[in-house]
Amino acid sequence: MQSNVKEGVIFQNPTTTTEREQVASSCVRKLHIAMPALIDSMENRVEQDYTGWPDRLYLIDTNGRIAYKSAPGPFGFHPANLAKALKATDHH
Repeated sequence: MQSNVKEGVIFQNPTTTTEREQVASSCVRKLHIAMPALIDSMENRVEQDYTGWPDRLYLIDTNGRIAYKSAPGPFGFHPANLAKALKATDHH
């Protein structure tokens, strides 16, 4: 939680899609996130389907299949493993 305070990304839990979009937009700006960010539905369908809580890294291949799924983050994040999965799925 201290890192959230330091980064200025503490928000009340959004109750509408518009509020959720505003929180996501603010986090992307304040944390300088350079990759595309997608927003889950208010029912958290993607979180439930992909067991995305608290955080996970996923790689979805060009056929729409999961090519890599990390352990829960942040301690389960191993960028080298994701890089290996990216190289393994690169067919060019």
